[in-house]
Amino acid sequence: MQLPSSRATHTLIFIVCAGLMAVAFYMEFVKGFEPCPLCMAQRVAVVGVGLVALLAALHSPGKQGVRGYSIAMMFFSGLGIFLAGRQLWLQSLPEDLVPACGPGIYYMLDAFPIGDTIRTMMMGSGDCATVVWQDPVIGLSIPGWTFVWFIAMTLVALYQFFRKAD
Repeated sequence: MQLPSSRATHTLIFIVCAGLMAVAFYMEFVKGFEPCPLCMAQRVAVVGVGLVALLAALHSPGKQGVRGYSIAMMFFSGLGIFLAGRQLWLQSLPEDLVPACGPGIYYMLDAFPIGDTIRTMMMGSGDCATVVWQDPVIGLSIPGWTFVWFIAMTLVALYQFFRKAD
């Protein structure tokens, strides 16, 4: 069985990232779920992986280029794993240990310096501990699913890094 080319694999990663963003926008604008700061930071990581994958698919580099793109995808996926893991940790805390809720992300972007906004996005707040949706079959929350997808993207990037040249 022949595995897909690196270009096809990068294209697939981009499509998966576009699909994840479509789901995020659906949940925000159709279902009315307001994203918390950690959710927004996870979106940045998804977009980062997707853009790197798109560039790699368009560029169709040689073996060294594929390795460079793979490292960049692993960076953004690793960031996403950290952010989703942090949110899962916040969601697992007892109610009395949950940090205080902060202002909404859109307000912070308007009113706070960008450094403070980024720091809050990375650390989360009490509203990040709220489970707004849970998969009825498996029981994973939104950050649980993004955690799974970031692990999958990391594994594909690792595969791309170690694969033989096309």
